[in-house]
Amino acid sequence: MTQEGGESGAIDHPFPPSEPGSVQLYRSSLRPTTDSGSPSNVSGRSVEGPWIAESSGAGGQGQTAAPGMRGIDDPRIRPAGRGRKKVMIDRVGLAGFLRHRRASLQPEMVGLPRGHRRRTSGLRREEVASICNISVDYYSRLERGRGPFPSEKLIDSIADGLHLSLDERDHLLRLAGHNPPNRGCTGNHISPGLLRIFDGMIESPVEIVTETGETLRQSPLARALNGDLTGFVGPDRAVGYRWFTDPTSRSRYHPGDHDRISRVFAAKARSVAALRGPGSRAACLVERLRRESPEFADLWSEQQVGVEFDKGNRIMHPELGVITVACHVLIDPEQSHYFVVYTAEPYTESDAKLKRLAEVIKGPRRLAEAPAPQTT
Repeated sequence: MTQEGGESGAIDHPFPPSEPGSVQLYRSSLRPTTDSGSPSNVSGRSVEGPWIAESSGAGGQGQTAAPGMRGIDDPRIRPAGRGRKKVMIDRVGLAGFLRHRRASLQPEMVGLPRGHRRRTSGLRREEVASICNISVDYYSRLERGRGPFPSEKLIDSIADGLHLSLDERDHLLRLAGHNPPNRGCTGNHISPGLLRIFDGMIESPVEIVTETGETLRQSPLARALNGDLTGFVGPDRAVGYRWFTDPTSRSRYHPGDHDRISRVFAAKARSVAALRGPGSRAACLVERLRRESPEFADLWSEQQVGVEFDKGNRIMHPELGVITVACHVLIDPEQSHYFVVYTAEPYTESDAKLKRLAEVIKGPRRLAEAPAPQTT
């Protein structure tokens, strides 16, 4: 067995060189590449393991594989742009796993209504597509073993929608030709147990947030209360980063609470960065904030830790005004995700405002048309 290339791209050849026009299959440690041929670090995942097909023929035309080997035209090989290696996808295994998982779930298990005259033993394809935020046609083709080559991001979305465990998520990624990320406490995959709690409280104002303040899930009522916090990208995903770099992010909080909130975010950033260490996502956010925000840099120099929010957080709703809520947090120790529940003191004006928001999101009525619950 021979090797070609240096340490960054060694290729083991299990078969001797063949005649021009044949296909060689290698085991490669090269990372995925962009269309320009340069390594891609979008996800930071390596791609050790999948079989890669390359031609030894001139011009790459008319390649055929040796008997029992998969060639360039095999539909199970991911198509590639210029300079990109071709990665194997196990279509049969992927389709079978998705069908089995769909059949094992009931609507109530993923927060969906059962409805009437239901004949399907498990979830319908359109139900899976809706909870995974993909089209029905796209998902149907995956289950039939043909069509698209799903990206890692799409597989992660399917894993969340189907309430897969980390082991099941990793298996699904491998079937789709991707290597799973390293296990740790900074991932975005939500555990099935936490998702069940979320689905059971879907009518309450609840959110699932990472330890660096990135909102992964919001219930409709939480979105109505705090605005949509799930659509940000890059460092803006972190609420603490937005707080110090985007003045508009403070509009939902009472001006009298701003100083306290700034100190809480700075102290939390210090604790998480110390916990995860240099080079972690939390540490990178801290370094970026120290460069971009003089306010954060000043607070960082004070070396404060253990600063917490006050018991009552005053949220400035654009239509209802001040809503005072308390935050209750459950922590998933496996992924360090925070399950946040917002509550208002019963029979207060803030409690009445939350109930008005709940009535609005149930139907097409606007806030002005929703009845105001009585407070006593």
